[in-house]
Amino acid sequence: MNTLQTSQLDPASAVIDEICAAGEPWVKMVKRGQTFRIVDLQGNQAVDTLFFNAHQAQERYSATHTIRASNQLYLTTDSPLYSNFGNVMLTIIADTCGRHDTLGGACAAESNTVRYALEKMPMHSCRDNFLHALAHESACEQLHLNKRDIPSNINFFMNVPVTEEGGLEFIDGISAPGKYVEMRAEMDVLVLISNCPQLNNPCNAYNPTPIRLLVWDKP
Repeated sequence: MNTLQTSQLDPASAVIDEICAAGEPWVKMVKRGQTFRIVDLQGNQAVDTLFFNAHQAQERYSATHTIRASNQLYLTTDSPLYSNFGNVMLTIIADTCGRHDTLGGACAAESNTVRYALEKMPMHSCRDNFLHALAHESACEQLHLNKRDIPSNINFFMNVPVTEEGGLEFIDGISAPGKYVEMRAEMDVLVLISNCPQLNNPCNAYNPTPIRLLVWDKP
């Protein structure tokens, strides 16, 4: 099955067209029927992403439901993204990368210490980005989100193979400059992104870079 699928949408007609700097968070509402695109501007960037029901924060993206319902570990064109309530939140409708991780999770001070070295603990992490957004972004405050509300995330563009022993490997990505993934929102969702600042593994070539985020209204 060919999972690669390009999009016909014109960036000039997008209602949102923003750049998220390397290593920074990004929060936005995407309404039902709108199309949301993430562009890997320079290649090999990892984009840690969470989705919440914009009207009921207890409903959020679930890696478990998504993997079980899709019967696959890696997301691409036609993959539905399920919530912990068993509802489809978004559907991937275009993808020029072809593989997005559901297992690797978000880097944190604790995981940096365990995986790498004690002196890595103060390094900036995706969990830091998520917590900063929850504390300072009005959309998150309105839903009363806090650190207990951070579930397992999707890592768009990230390559995390599963070994024969059942472990995970963090290796070079398969993305490239200008690759993108595009989703149709099946409900109103709050998108919370950490544009990964990781410097300890090759998920973003040891060099965090910016991404581009676009949203189009329903046709």
